[in-house]
Amino acid sequence: MGRTLSGVFSVVGGARPDDPGAMGAAFEKTVDMTQAYPLIIDGKTVPTDKHLDVINPADGRVFALCPAGTSADLDRAVEAARRAFPGWAATPDADRKAAVNRLADIIEANIGELAELITREQGKPMAGLGSQWEVGGAAAWTRFTAALDLPVEIIQDDDKGRVALYRKPIGVVASITPWNFPVMIAIWHIMPALRAGNTVVLKPSPYTPIATLRMVELLQEALPPGVLNAVAGSDEIGRAISAHPGIDKIVFTGSTRTGKHVMASAADSLKRLTLELGGNDAAIVLPDVALDDATIEKIFWGAFINNGQTCAAIKRLYVHDSIYDELCDKLLAYASAVKTGDGMAADSQLGTVQNKMQFERVKMLVDAAKASGARVLCGGAPIEGDGLFYPVTLLADVKEGMAIVDEEQFGPALPIIRYSDVEDAVARANDNPNGLGGSVWSSDADKAVAIASRLECGSAWINSHAMVRPDAPFGGVKQSGIGIEFGTLGLAEFTTVQVIHQ
Repeated sequence: MGRTLSGVFSVVGGARPDDPGAMGAAFEKTVDMTQAYPLIIDGKTVPTDKHLDVINPADGRVFALCPAGTSADLDRAVEAARRAFPGWAATPDADRKAAVNRLADIIEANIGELAELITREQGKPMAGLGSQWEVGGAAAWTRFTAALDLPVEIIQDDDKGRVALYRKPIGVVASITPWNFPVMIAIWHIMPALRAGNTVVLKPSPYTPIATLRMVELLQEALPPGVLNAVAGSDEIGRAISAHPGIDKIVFTGSTRTGKHVMASAADSLKRLTLELGGNDAAIVLPDVALDDATIEKIFWGAFINNGQTCAAIKRLYVHDSIYDELCDKLLAYASAVKTGDGMAADSQLGTVQNKMQFERVKMLVDAAKASGARVLCGGAPIEGDGLFYPVTLLADVKEGMAIVDEEQFGPALPIIRYSDVEDAVARANDNPNGLGGSVWSSDADKAVAIASRLECGSAWINSHAMVRPDAPFGGVKQSGIGIEFGTLGLAEFTTVQVIHQ
């Protein structure tokens, strides 16, 4: 998947509910011999005096140092982006398109290096649906974005006059990215912004900044100075971005709670916003579904891709009473063959939980469910050792009112909920403040579509889940976000409208 856009990508964004990925703190420097990475400002690498430790979650050790940028560093990055904006916005559209294609070439040429950095800082495997897949997908997504166009829309053109709608770049776009898909989500933010003629200041998560910083450094080869900048650091940088008067738009992927803070801080300057926030996706399995191997595999990976650390993954699995036990048995059999281990090991299919805070949250939710009567089909307790390994956990006999159902767990634990009436299942699925994704599983496509259309979510899938595409708009409803990403609608979010009347 590194060189061409093949099919769809089951990759979606979002940091955990407490959101260490977007704006949380990291650890202070303790190891002097670990490589320190720089900020990228105005086309140059900029070292910092202070650093944050980046921990490999597979062994608990520091493997790199993140530059601890300051508000002054952010000011310099914003100034550089503002200086670069007029020239980049005035660059002929064909030349911007060619430049974004060149960015895809650079990402493809460095898949190995970037993938290893992701695995060491994020914990996902190199192979399978892991780091190499993420970087290859990022390159393909970049190339697809390069090909998008927003032509002039002619509203009227006759003997009475001409009215035309033009799309213009906004200015300086700030990107705040989470820790679950550090490179892919950065690409989702950066590339449409650049394609539309904006300049960018990126803040990666302090938990997973290294691959993103390295990618931004590599991409400078194809861009004028100041067009793409990266300032890493702890939560003070995120707060400063939200309120910065020199930033015209913020793209944020993370928790609903932090998204509300971003929105409030951005109000003074009326910044444009795209917010992709938390999800607690429900999947409804109808009694007529074919519980064959292919269906079980799709349900499993719809829930456990990236170890469940994905916003639009199955977080609540509603299964009809008539097939409940059969599905539980078959899902258990499939899960038992999936290997959780160090992401650098060739046979690992799932890696770690990314950080200690999220690890403890998953443990707390599972322990609380067990105490409330949930039946553990597999997993249910951490794997002993230095790493943040939590096994695939399937929980039966769960119900609403348990935190693991009502809240987004964002980890390798799936509650399986019994229902007997589909109307009741739809009502229960919708009785949640989140509305990112959902799915319906059935042998009757028309029936499934009819039910899916009633789910209160931005994206709904039939007999699959989280299969996002670069040509299909993606975004949440209710408290799962504001705005749209992907495709021409997503590209348009990085523009303002000007209508010229003649």
